[in-house]
Amino acid sequence: MAVQNENIAGGGDRSPVLDRSETAGGATDGGGDSDTRPEPQKDLTSEERRIVVETKSLRAAVIYEIIRTEGEGELRRDVSALWWSGVVAGLSIAFSFITPAMIAAGLPAFPGADLVAKAGYAVGFLMVILGGQQLFTENVLTAVLPAITHNTAAWWGSLLRLWSVVLAANISGCLVVALFIASFPVLPETSGPELQRIVLHLMENSATEMFIKGIGAGWVIAALVWMLPSSQGSEFVVIALMTYLIALFEFTHIVAGSAEVIYGWYVGIVSANDGVLRFFLPTLAGNIVGGTVLFTALSYAQVRKEIKEAPPVS
Repeated sequence: MAVQNENIAGGGDRSPVLDRSETAGGATDGGGDSDTRPEPQKDLTSEERRIVVETKSLRAAVIYEIIRTEGEGELRRDVSALWWSGVVAGLSIAFSFITPAMIAAGLPAFPGADLVAKAGYAVGFLMVILGGQQLFTENVLTAVLPAITHNTAAWWGSLLRLWSVVLAANISGCLVVALFIASFPVLPETSGPELQRIVLHLMENSATEMFIKGIGAGWVIAALVWMLPSSQGSEFVVIALMTYLIALFEFTHIVAGSAEVIYGWYVGIVSANDGVLRFFLPTLAGNIVGGTVLFTALSYAQVRKEIKEAPPVS
């Protein structure tokens, strides 16, 4: 998912997204309330005033609209487009499993080596997000906002369709990569023990721990999506930092973790029963709770009054 400031064609009944320069300088943000922040000092030159206006932070209601319109675009995509974008995302996110293992295999033993290796976890997410691919945990936020806003059976049905297609596609992509690296000598031999160590460490968690840690991952990804519209020019750093937190805190992510579990199942260190009941279902529930029930609901609550009072665009 790449957050873009553009109108979503067809059937939108709310205001189009405005860019930073249109929303920051005292004009309305596509909503009913004017921006209450002070204007730049009048003794500044016109160029200086423009810089001040364009560097103001986006208000929460504007960020909400950017993400909501992006979500509407995703909900309107056909199944084929969603599927193939989701498969590519699954292929890409597997590098969040492979890269830390490769780094760890090449590092000498020293205090903090594991913290360095975990930085590789961000690689898959950078590939997915900067590449505009469909990742389930991002859709937990972006696609939910239109459903909450419109709150009709049709929109909720579209949400469930997108979730099911994207999740299945993501897991399919992970399956391909996991079986490929387990079946062919594509990686150095030294990576094998590290890949297995990562899998076994993940599976040390109980189902309850998987669920709780999944809430943390869902919250972090939702916060990342919320931050991206205000991160123009700094997307790489923001994505790398936020997704590094998932590895640092050892949160569980349904898609990246699936690549690990499928690999572990294929090489015989994880049973199918444990993979589904102890990892997949609890982590999926935790990611949804963290990204939807908590972050999305709270984000909607802070802008609900503004978006409900916003006049229609003529």
